[in-house]
Amino acid sequence: MDELHREKIDQIRESLGRVIRGKGEAIEQVLVGILSGGHILLEDVPGVGKTTLAKALAKVLGLEFARVQFTPDLLPTDILGMNVLDPRDGSFTFHQGPIFRQLLLADEINRASPRTQSALLEAMNERQVTLDGATHDLPAPFFVIATQNPVDYQGTYPLPEAQLDRFLLRVSLGYPGRADEFAILFDRQLTDPLEQVGNGISADQLLDLQETVRRTTLSEDVGHYLLSLTGATRDHPDLELGASPRAALALFRASQAVALLAGREWVGPADVQHVAGPVLEHRVLLTTQARYGGKTTREVIGEIIDTAEIPK
Repeated sequence: MDELHREKIDQIRESLGRVIRGKGEAIEQVLVGILSGGHILLEDVPGVGKTTLAKALAKVLGLEFARVQFTPDLLPTDILGMNVLDPRDGSFTFHQGPIFRQLLLADEINRASPRTQSALLEAMNERQVTLDGATHDLPAPFFVIATQNPVDYQGTYPLPEAQLDRFLLRVSLGYPGRADEFAILFDRQLTDPLEQVGNGISADQLLDLQETVRRTTLSEDVGHYLLSLTGATRDHPDLELGASPRAALALFRASQAVALLAGREWVGPADVQHVAGPVLEHRVLLTTQARYGGKTTREVIGEIIDTAEIPK
């Protein structure tokens, strides 16, 4: 990574850190997702800054931004767009929906019906939208950041495994510490820090960074180590559903992004370990016995990391 890109990344970190206080690790994970070209699921309780983080990210990266509040009555056409009839000549014109933005915030995604949730599947995987037999390409870069509340189940539709598998990683912000929350109070006394966020990078520069991530070296030994982690999820007695090949690809790319953010041109086992939790935890499914026994997917992934043989 050249010096200019390094300075830009440091500037992005600093800008986001001024808006989301005390959440450096969460910001790093979000940057891993963005540099990997993947979609991000922000899962946490209300009021901890999920929407603010998405807005700040769009501003600092100079991305076209749209926010959609997901509700039970939301229709797929409210997201994708629709063909509108012109009564003068009987022709149809396609009117783009909010998904035709470089960064789409799907707020409270689990409140929409499964039909509406599934409207995002093609867009997230293929970077295109098919409507009435016509295919429309989405802009580049293109990201979906979705939020959901993990403790509020009333009036929600849990995301199916196929939808969860489209998200590169899941990130939780958590409550801020006392000192950070104190700073948040006075940061917002007169103005919103979000208004002070400037454009730190262009969309073209972001695409260049994503290409640099893809060129980051990951050796065959580290590749075998990575597959030993994903493979172990398929045989673990506490897991009913293991990680898919798409999960292995996601872990591969995310590990490259971790190395790049650390200023290296090669990936080590520690990079894979660092991001294995956010990439894999939401893609695996506990057995009923493990779930009622109080286990979590985070604990299981941690056990797998602890027992896997690390290449020298």
